[in-house]
Amino acid sequence: MLRKSFYTLGFVVAATLSQDALADARANSHYEVTITNLSHGTLFTPALLVSHAKGINIFTEGEPASAELKQLAEGGATQPLQDAIYATGKAYDAVSSGPILPGKSVTLQVQANRGAHYLTLASMLLPTNDGFIALDGVEGPEAGDTAVIYLPAYDAGSEVNDELCSHIPGPHCGGEGYSNTEGEGFVHIHSGIHGQGDLSASDYDWNNPVAKVTITRMR
Repeated sequence: MLRKSFYTLGFVVAATLSQDALADARANSHYEVTITNLSHGTLFTPALLVSHAKGINIFTEGEPASAELKQLAEGGATQPLQDAIYATGKAYDAVSSGPILPGKSVTLQVQANRGAHYLTLASMLLPTNDGFIALDGVEGPEAGDTAVIYLPAYDAGSEVNDELCSHIPGPHCGGEGYSNTEGEGFVHIHSGIHGQGDLSASDYDWNNPVAKVTITRMR
């Protein structure tokens, strides 16, 4: 689980609403979510954003990644993870972005309601063997409020970080999305690019956080 205690959170209160007004706003509303790539050389693959009821968690730090998270973290595939979330019966809406270049932002809108006002987001980092960013079941802000969340890079622990292009897909390397090599075996904070294999640390390494996510509940 991506614990809220490890996020950097900032809330901007735009208005004070009555409980009845808050309930009405949650009945039919949507979130505007802006994802900003803070790295200087890392590409974010198309991001999956899902609104859902409470109780969805796509990973737990220190434990093995699910098969669906492995597919996203190693190959950028979002559909298996989306299907797994919908299979819980708690999903409400799902959208996806295009690739997010270093220093750039994309804004998505996802529908929500009173019973589904939690958000999960995930995207692979390229070029990495199995790096990703994620929001994991974060409760969205109230109507008219904005939450700003800074995300670190995570390592799925499902593939060795050999930094070989043959094991890294995408425009930087063009390799295979999945490798038979076994990684550390558990999800953890990514240690970055070290300049081994085919990758240059000066071109692709980063300092956390790597992403800024701004969430506004639209009235």
